Amino acid sequence: MNIEHLSPRLLFWESTSRCNLACIHCRRQEIDAPAACDLSTAQAKSLIDSASRMGNPIFVFSGGEPLVRDDWEQLAAYARTLGVPTALATNGTLIDPPMAKRIASAGFRRVAVSLDGADSLTHDVFRGVAGCFDAAIAGLRLLRAANVPIQINATIAGHNDGQLDHLYDLASSLGACALHLFLLVPVGCGVQIQESHQLSPARYEQVLQWLCRRVAAVPAAGSRGRGVSPASGHQSTRSFGHDAHAALELRATCAPHYHRLAAQQGLPSGRSRGCLCGQSVIFVSHRGQVFPCGYLPVECGNVRDEPLEVIWESSLVLESLRDASKLTGKCGRCEFKAICGGCRARAFAATGDYLAAETACQHQPE
Repeated sequence: MNIEHLSPRLLFWESTSRCNLACIHCRRQEIDAPAACDLSTAQAKSLIDSASRMGNPIFVFSGGEPLVRDDWEQLAAYARTLGVPTALATNGTLIDPPMAKRIASAGFRRVAVSLDGADSLTHDVFRGVAGCFDAAIAGLRLLRAANVPIQINATIAGHNDGQLDHLYDLASSLGACALHLFLLVPVGCGVQIQESHQLSPARYEQVLQWLCRRVAAVPAAGSRGRGVSPASGHQSTRSFGHDAHAALELRATCAPHYHRLAAQQGLPSGRSRGCLCGQSVIFVSHRGQVFPCGYLPVECGNVRDEPLEVIWESSLVLESLRDASKLTGKCGRCEFKAICGGCRARAFAATGDYLAAETACQHQPE
């Protein structure tokens, strides 16, 4: 096995499937499973132990809504004792002043809050609960007041693809250090999403071109930074969208063909292949199942049965994802497969084959 793949850079843990919202695009396969189905505190600590043996990837507390667990502070403290860096991915609606102080004391490197629209109407309809936009904005402001680094995650689909500039301005005004754009993957609840919400390959390209223009306009693009893209995203030791003036890092997640566009335009695109599932990213469900990423429901093992590092090094699924020569269809023929690779989760959702061609890419290989 290539030594490059022995250590993940980011480990997402779906700490629970329970949540106080009902988002129509959620990646969860289960909705509000009983708390008893979640990994216990002891099992979660064993997972953190594995992270410490795997090169200390950023350990992301995700969900569901991770703040509904009653042991998240204990687990964050345990990770600190082992030197495992942590991050938090939350919908932000449960953050009141006392909670903001607790989060600040937990020592998360960054807290990511999802805003799936630049206004309350757009966001609330997508998230399924009236008032959740205002609650998330209030939570973000409380976090900033507590000096917690914040990141905005936005799922881009038909409901908000015309709001990119407004989302950028909103993230800047809130003092966010990063804006990560998630290109919708139809999995979990998202399988049922209306066709009108799904972007065409041509529109995906336009969204990514917008990102390229933003990056090209920033003299300091390529500054160093480490971002967190909860559920499916990735971090890099080289940010490919850092605004020196606004200190706002831009990133496209579940859109690996950004790397192809960046290469075509001479823009920095980071050091890794676009789709990082199973390569430098790994996902552990609330039941302990291991998946290449939060959007690719192909099980590689279960941490209740064996340590994560064993699964990471021995899974045949992960091994195949790390070999670009195994890609089929136009992704297999593409001259950019070494830096893009196509979204394996989107390919699986469309065809049942995670090595098939990326369905949202309009590029035709030479």
